[in-house]
Amino acid sequence: MLEIAGLDAFYGDAQALHGVDLRVGEGEVVTLVGRNGAGKTTLLRAVMGLHHDVRGTITFDGEDITAMPPQHRARRGLGWVQDDRGIYASLSVEENLTLPPVTDPAKAWSTEQVYQAFPVLADRRRAAGTTLSGGEQQMLAMARVLRTGARLLLLDEPSEGLAPVIVQLIRDILLKIKAQGTTVLLVEQNVKFAASVADRHYVLAQGAVATDLDNAEFTARQDELLEYLGM
Repeated sequence: MLEIAGLDAFYGDAQALHGVDLRVGEGEVVTLVGRNGAGKTTLLRAVMGLHHDVRGTITFDGEDITAMPPQHRARRGLGWVQDDRGIYASLSVEENLTLPPVTDPAKAWSTEQVYQAFPVLADRRRAAGTTLSGGEQQMLAMARVLRTGARLLLLDEPSEGLAPVIVQLIRDILLKIKAQGTTVLLVEQNVKFAASVADRHYVLAQGAVATDLDNAEFTARQDELLEYLGM
């Protein structure tokens, strides 16, 4: 579904990504793991079209989208859940949830499905975005993208800073999304969380792919990876 070939990314004269090759098959959950500054978020932003100074090729569902504006990528089924969640503070939970347009009615979650999966959002549907906890904001950010019918979710550190019970809920939702056939590219520092949801893993170091592991090998090398990542 997603193919990245020879991707370089720059911030002025500084190069953040170096010849990244990556693929995500339809229905897969694939993670990007690496230390802070390894280029993980830059890679997601490049896929979404939010980082413009890039070289190489990004192909989504057989179409070259390298030069395509972000809004057109969203209409084709890319969904972005950024690390700061992007909740509209002055809007209620339900207004945040229903604001983005549906891009694929066949895959879009209904509001009722969202509230069944995230009961806390149903309880707080009239609450303003500013009153939500970090975990509630993460749930709302994910739910908002699911309601659009996105076919490929780009998730940036969904477990960061959350209580274990909320991390478990996010894990369960990701597994449900995966079971329904939605594809996910996930940036994640939590190696154990990544191993619990993903099929494959790309380890990034200094803006380049250091290795590509299936989940069995990734799980077997968790201690080594934790030491490598400095965790």
